Amino acid sequence: MNAIYWLILFIVLLGVEIVTLGLTTIWFAGGALAAFVAALLGDNLWLELTLFCVVSFALLFCTRPVAVKWLNRDRVMTNVDSLIGQTAIVTKTIRNLQGEGEVKLNGMTWTARAGEDSRELEEGKVVRVLQVRGVKLIVEEAQKQEISSEETPKP
Repeated sequence: MNAIYWLILFIVLLGVEIVTLGLTTIWFAGGALAAFVAALLGDNLWLELTLFCVVSFALLFCTRPVAVKWLNRDRVMTNVDSLIGQTAIVTKTIRNLQGEGEVKLNGMTWTARAGEDSRELEEGKVVRVLQVRGVKLIVEEAQKQEISSEETPKP
C-alpha cells in the first residue's frame, strides 16, 4: 500500500517541477522513486522514509550544482552584468576618499571607484571592472597579461 503513496508523491513532484522549472522538486522526486522501489520490494516504512531522505538530499547537494552550471552555460550576460570583467581606461584619476574618478568603457564615460579605498589609479591606466554599484564601476588595475590578451580599449 505504501508503494501507491510514493508513486503519487513522485508524480506530484514531477508535475510541480514541470510547471515551475526551478530545479528543486526534481531531486525529491528521485527520492520518492527510490522509496517507491523499496516499497515494492518490501514493506518497511522506516527504510522507505530513510531512503527518500538520503537519496533526495544526495541528489540535491551532489547533482544540482552540476545541473545548474550545465543549464546556464549558454546564458549571455546582458546590461550591466556584461561589464564585469571588461577593461576600461581611466579618464579622470580615481581617488575614493575625494569621491573622484571616471573611466571610459565601450565609448561611454562612467563614474568609477577603486576596489580598495587607499588605492589611487592615475589617468591613462587600464583597469578591469570588478562590479557595478548603482551607476558606479568598481575597478582595479588590470594585470599585464589581461591587457595583452584582450583588445586594449580606446579612450
